[in-house]
Amino acid sequence: MSGLIEITENGLYVIIEITEAGDVRLLHFAAVPMASDAITERRKPEFRLLELQLTGEDRGEYHGRMHRGSYPGLRMVYESHADYRNELGRKLEIALFDKPTGLKTVQHFQFYDGVRTVRCWNVLTNEGTSPAAIEYVSSFALTGLDKEGSWDRDIKMKLSIAHNGWQTELQWRTYTLPELGLSHLGDRSSKRISCSNTGSWSSAEHIPMGVLTNEEARTVFFWQIENNGSWHWELFEQADRLALLVSGPTEQDNHWWVKLEPGEEFVTVPVAVGAAEGGFEQAIAQLTAYRRIIRRPNADNRELRIIFNDYMNCLWADPTTAKLLPLVDSAAEAGCEYFCIDAGWYAPGDWWDGVGEWLPSSERFSEGIKYVLDYIRAKGMVPGLWLELEVMGINSSMLSRTNDGWFFMRHGRKVKDRRRYQLDYRNPEVVAHANEVIRRLVEDYGVGYIKMDYNINAGIGTETDADSFGDGLLQHNRAYLAWMDALFERYPDLVIENCSSGGMRMDYAMLSRQSIQSTSDQSDYVKYAAIAASSPAALTPEQSAIWSYPLREGDDEEVVFNMVNALLLRVHQSGHLAELSPRRKELVKEALDYYKSIRREIPEALPFWPLGLPTNQDDWICLGLQSRDRDRVYLAVWRIRGDDDRILLPIERLRGYETDVRCAYPQVNDSSWGWNAEEGQLTVRMPSVTTARLFELRIANRE
Repeated sequence: MSGLIEITENGLYVIIEITEAGDVRLLHFAAVPMASDAITERRKPEFRLLELQLTGEDRGEYHGRMHRGSYPGLRMVYESHADYRNELGRKLEIALFDKPTGLKTVQHFQFYDGVRTVRCWNVLTNEGTSPAAIEYVSSFALTGLDKEGSWDRDIKMKLSIAHNGWQTELQWRTYTLPELGLSHLGDRSSKRISCSNTGSWSSAEHIPMGVLTNEEARTVFFWQIENNGSWHWELFEQADRLALLVSGPTEQDNHWWVKLEPGEEFVTVPVAVGAAEGGFEQAIAQLTAYRRIIRRPNADNRELRIIFNDYMNCLWADPTTAKLLPLVDSAAEAGCEYFCIDAGWYAPGDWWDGVGEWLPSSERFSEGIKYVLDYIRAKGMVPGLWLELEVMGINSSMLSRTNDGWFFMRHGRKVKDRRRYQLDYRNPEVVAHANEVIRRLVEDYGVGYIKMDYNINAGIGTETDADSFGDGLLQHNRAYLAWMDALFERYPDLVIENCSSGGMRMDYAMLSRQSIQSTSDQSDYVKYAAIAASSPAALTPEQSAIWSYPLREGDDEEVVFNMVNALLLRVHQSGHLAELSPRRKELVKEALDYYKSIRREIPEALPFWPLGLPTNQDDWICLGLQSRDRDRVYLAVWRIRGDDDRILLPIERLRGYETDVRCAYPQVNDSSWGWNAEEGQLTVRMPSVTTARLFELRIANRE
């Protein structure tokens, strides 16, 4: 076959060319049609559908550390394709074959009805007679990201990346390409802009995604990698254009290498890619819709019940019956619906390196932990417990019942991090142990909520039954996901919170299964505002768990600030509620009552940022949610510092509409505001620094 595969689907335009010689080229993937003169014939061969590098094969181009110019990637030719519809939307599969090695690859494009986002992956099969050793394979490859418009890419292209770190999660920054060292001086270079994660914390330094905006064409391209371990993406110059490769782990970047014996296959890590007209907010709108589609259907993401957790600025992993009962009473009075006992319930004292058996401490709970859990349920809340089921402490009583096969191994030794060993979920005995712990908590104790934490990074992987350390890690990652899938089959109503020292494993391999994500361990409520406001760019608002922890020594404004942090997302209540003054307790309850009145709208709302993406250096921060029917906007506004007590908030989506504006929380406040319908601008005055308000804007008399 030769010719074009042209697809127009959900506002996406895709063109794939198949030549007489069998070369397959992805010429176009964008939110606008391709211009007739966008690519010259001379440059088309560099618009490859995939890159695939085998050990012992040559490299075909000047490449530096990037993964372009790969063999047999350069050599593979068209074999067949299928274009059909399934229950999700349109599906395109393109099969390529390399005759010298007998290696076949099928590139998958799964479209989703109604969204401009496509899930992509490759399936490699060794149909030859000799092993094939794989060093790199792309899940998605695209050249020509900058071809729309006439300006130079140094000027028009902007890359947005979410930097991540413990207590400093979700630090979005936007760069020109020259600011990252990729200046347009020739048609190709050895320089790349790349992001990698190596290890079992998938977001240890960056969220596995990126957003690339063309400010001249007013279009945007975006991607996210759906893996709970190592991953890699890179931008570079090819064919005098900007090119992108997105993948799971690689040998060069992540210590991953796999050998396919004849008849074996390998499936790459899935990635989501998409395009839209507009900029960053339009990209996040499409990703938010896509994330809601791929997520496991569950009541928790529809009902958004309020969680109380006793850890943050409260019991700090030191629970006892005497400490918990007053908190349970206060949480119930405030209107909480889950009550989760955090870490420490399984040991009398220092417990960090002794975890692994997960039996309750009789010293902490003289009447048994079930007494407290039943007390929680009697107060009308669902009881929960903290777990860390992927590790075992180096002094755990369980170790005598294990062997090295339970753990990650490197160079013949168990992998150790922060006085814990990493469990290997490929081992059936590990899975049986985890299953029994969950069974005991759910069936014997009546637990309906689990905060599943993960406080180590197991590094590059394990050598056990693996071709490389990274291969062992990826196998384990997938085994853990399979265990989780089986767990939800047995307990479909169980709510599991994804936590890894806060947000150190924030990815949609995990979040397509678990309904809620701990965003941070940040204990300073003022610093938390930027994290909270940034979070809907990385996950859906209804999955974004934000701590709200009124302090013993705080005042009314401190309570309000804490509550506003969480009110447009998922309330993760904490703090010594039983010890607050009556007025401050009332402010907590007022906030939670208001949350219950609007939470039904959050799972369908879309986020936006009137002041742009927030940073911790900003004087003012603002996060908005627009309702599905577009007639309501909810606006969280924080004044952090600075002398100016007024801020102008552009609300372009309400421009031209007469709008009713009210400060929804707190109802009693000293703020003032004014709406300019012609300009679509809300002016807010907040007299004091370190204050926050929640506004509600409704279009008046909309026909």
